[in-house]
Amino acid sequence: MTLTIPETSSPGKKIITALKFVFFLGLGLLIIWFSLKDLTAEERAQIIHSFKTANYYWVVLAIILGLFSHLLRAARWVLFFEPMGFKPKLKTTFFAVMVGYFANMAFPRLGEVTRCGIMSKYEKVPFQKALGTVVTERAIDMLIFLFLFLLMFFTQLGTIREYLDQNIYPRLVAKFGDMHYSRMIFLFLGSLLLVFVATWFLVRKKVKASRTYHKITNLLIGFWEGLKSLSQVTKPRLFVLYSIVIWVLYFLMLYVIFFCFAETSGLGPGAGLSALVLGSVGIMITPGGIGLYPAIIQETLILYGIAKPTGLALGWIAWSAQTLMILVVGGISLLLLSIKRSENGKA
Repeated sequence: MTLTIPETSSPGKKIITALKFVFFLGLGLLIIWFSLKDLTAEERAQIIHSFKTANYYWVVLAIILGLFSHLLRAARWVLFFEPMGFKPKLKTTFFAVMVGYFANMAFPRLGEVTRCGIMSKYEKVPFQKALGTVVTERAIDMLIFLFLFLLMFFTQLGTIREYLDQNIYPRLVAKFGDMHYSRMIFLFLGSLLLVFVATWFLVRKKVKASRTYHKITNLLIGFWEGLKSLSQVTKPRLFVLYSIVIWVLYFLMLYVIFFCFAETSGLGPGAGLSALVLGSVGIMITPGGIGLYPAIIQETLILYGIAKPTGLALGWIAWSAQTLMILVVGGISLLLLSIKRSENGKA
């Protein structure tokens, strides 16, 4: 059975979407090459040794935590539909979420459309209403992400500053003289702000008339409308609880991977928070975070004194665990939905 998805774009836009996918996939592969090309023979041997000696019981636990987070996401999604008069089955909703993640591995943002199509087909939820709930989900997750980013910044500022003082500041002094990097950053950001403001006044009319400007504006409006729709949720406390626990599980899913290696098992929750926040950026940029996610995890762990080979091995294990879970469970979910459709005589 093939899941049909409502047409939402012209052939030209589909070509552009495909080209974007190829570009970001290529970017991910290029990052993989860059992260490996300068490794010495000893570092490559250390990475292989790390893979061989890792305690994979923690990986199994990470996958279980990840599945539970996706189940809670499905349960939270059900709460969106109750004010609309729909009561979708949790099983179907979970399958839709997992197939959505599965589809995102192929084309970013295809998953949101796919899971809305599943809810429309199997639970008779109008496609546009389902899509509206997904926009709301994005807005909520973005707010939580921004909160975690600020939390990471203020709680880990000492670690970041220590790293800069030991590794970055001496190099800057060698190039630019005895000026503290905080002043350099201030001058750089101030100059950047002045350039931005000047450019905006010069080309603001053209910018406001551009399609990109309208797309960004519509996206922000959609986020705001999505947040306002939360007032209609009939179980707000349960909704908030689900939202918090989902991200706690995201954190734990990555943090337990630290215990795969003796070198990282002593790192505190602050290191896990930094890895979660910065690693999430990699997932946003390249398809499924391929290449970029492990590289960001490795660079983040350097801040906490973890050698590059161990950090890179940990990043690849964390990425592989998440990806394997999505591919296997997403594929099974798609198969079960297909069987269900066939049994109903609608294949």
